[in-house]
Amino acid sequence: MGKLDGKVAFISGAARGQGRSHAVRLAEEGADIIAFDICEDIPSIAALYPLATPEDLEETVSLVEGAGGKIVARKADVRDFAGVSAVLNEGIDMFGHVDIVLANAGVINLMQSWDYPEQTWRDIIDVNLTGVWNTVRAAIPPMIERNQGGSIVITSSTAGLRGFSHTSPYSAAKHGVVGLMQSLTNELAPHWIRVNTVHPTSADTPMLQNPNTYKLFMPDQEDPGREDLEKQMFGHSPLPISWVEAKDISAAIVFLCSDEARYITGIQLPVDGGAFVK
Repeated sequence: MGKLDGKVAFISGAARGQGRSHAVRLAEEGADIIAFDICEDIPSIAALYPLATPEDLEETVSLVEGAGGKIVARKADVRDFAGVSAVLNEGIDMFGHVDIVLANAGVINLMQSWDYPEQTWRDIIDVNLTGVWNTVRAAIPPMIERNQGGSIVITSSTAGLRGFSHTSPYSAAKHGVVGLMQSLTNELAPHWIRVNTVHPTSADTPMLQNPNTYKLFMPDQEDPGREDLEKQMFGHSPLPISWVEAKDISAAIVFLCSDEARYITGIQLPVDGGAFVK
């Protein structure tokens, strides 16, 4: 018996990183998965790190199936509501319903606030905020119509709790999804649909682990790498860690989506090693 037996989860940004981890973990708990990812680069973001590929999404499919789950996985851009809706509708045709929404897709680029090109600013806001809205607004009507409740979890960040240097559009969007969550909490409570945000600290995913990010964090080093970054980031939280793993965020999400959290809605759940009490 899994914690999510009989449930169907709709997950954005599922080709790798946190989204892949969530898809696999929810499948291990008995859920079927409707997944999508852009699977191509956004030029303003690829200047820092490459995005997922179709092959990455295929790997997610294999891992979900290996965990015993069924999955519909398609290429779609969270900025395109019609494309997001088409994936969801195909999944509902396959599985009959949707119970869980994980609005996970996100991107970042790092620079001083006044140095962001307009297109970079727009891309980060459009993926991290409007993309979340597109994901949830596609799923909410069929969830309400089914009248069986449900759970929505939006991936924010510690940057959605406090503004950090060189992240202004990212932080603005991650703060913005908290406001969206709070509005949805009140609107959807009569339908027993719970809405929460998770707030990871730096996570061990390609968004963090890439050569350009290493150089941004350690500009004076000639060729910094993963081990250098691990040392650089160690001690930023009370727990003796440099970052969390995607599976740690997945564990928090499984809890929020399960019946164990049936009366938990409207919260901001940090997964940060205690960073905000340091």
